[in-house]
Amino acid sequence: MVSRKTLTQDQSLNIFFLVDRFDRDLRWRTGVNIVPIHCDSSNNFQITPQALEAAYNEAEAMNMKVRGVLITNPSNPLGATVQRSILEYLLDFVTEKNIHLVSDEIYSGSVFSSSEFVSVAEILEARQYKDAERVHIVYSLSKDLGLPGFRVGTIYSYNDRVVTTARRMSSFTLISSQTQHLLACMLSDKKFTENYIATNRERLRKRYQMIIEGLRSVGIECLKGNAGLFCWMNLSPLLEKANREGELELWNAFLHEVKLNISPGSSCHCSEPGWFRVCFANMSEKTLEVALERIRNFMERINKE
Repeated sequence: MVSRKTLTQDQSLNIFFLVDRFDRDLRWRTGVNIVPIHCDSSNNFQITPQALEAAYNEAEAMNMKVRGVLITNPSNPLGATVQRSILEYLLDFVTEKNIHLVSDEIYSGSVFSSSEFVSVAEILEARQYKDAERVHIVYSLSKDLGLPGFRVGTIYSYNDRVVTTARRMSSFTLISSQTQHLLACMLSDKKFTENYIATNRERLRKRYQMIIEGLRSVGIECLKGNAGLFCWMNLSPLLEKANREGELELWNAFLHEVKLNISPGSSCHCSEPGWFRVCFANMSEKTLEVALERIRNFMERINKE
C-alpha cells in the first residue's frame, strides 16, 4: 500500500495492467495512476511485446514513473489463461525496466478446459529467476471456493520487505479465530478440497458451454475461454456507432429492454467497442435459460428492424 505522503514525494506511482477493472481497487484510496495495456481481438486480446512497450512509452511521455505491471491470470474479463510465453516475456520486461510484476491469480482454481493454468511461480522455479524479489502473487478464497464474505486473501511475495509490510498491515484486517479454524479444517481435508475443485470445474465447463452455444445460436460469438466465471461476448455488429457512446447505448438497451446487466468493455478499458463481459456462474441453469431466451427475443427483434 502506498501512502499519500509517498505519492507526493515520488510525484506519482504508476502501474500497467491488462484489460480489467482495477480502478476501484487501486485508485480510489491510494491515488495510484494506471495505464492500460491495450490488447485487441486480432490475437484474442493476448498481450504483445508491442502493446507493452507502447503502454510504457505512453506513461513516460506523460512524465509518469512506472513501478510495475499488474495482470490477472486467468484473465478477468476474458475468462482465459495467460500463455506461458507471455509470462516469460513479462518477466524479461520487468527485469529490463527495473520494475515489479504483480500476478492476480484469484481464478487459478477455476480453469475448466484442457488448457492448463501456469502460475508465474512455476516459471520462476523453472528458469531459476534471479530477480524473484520483484514478483508478487495475490490470491483469495472468494472465487474458487465461493467464500467472498469471509474476506480471506493471501500475498505470496519473494520480497521480504513486501511480506514484512503486508504482515504489519494485516493487523488492521485480522480474520476471526472462528473463521481461521473453519478454513483450516476445510482446507486440510485433502479429499474434500480435491473433490470440490473438480466438481466446480466441471460445473463451470458445463455452464460455459451452455452459454456460448446459446449465444452462438442467435448469431453472437464469444472469445474462446477456459477459466473463470464469465465469457467475453462480441456485440460489435449490433453497434449503431462504433465507439464508446454506441457501446453504452447498447448496454442501456440490454439493461432496460432485455433486463440484463452486462459489463461494457469500456468499463474494463477495452479499446475495441462492442465487447461485453457476461457472468454465467452466479445464477441457476434455469435462470440462465431465461436470460438466453431474452437475448434470443432481442436479437430477433433487432434482425427484423
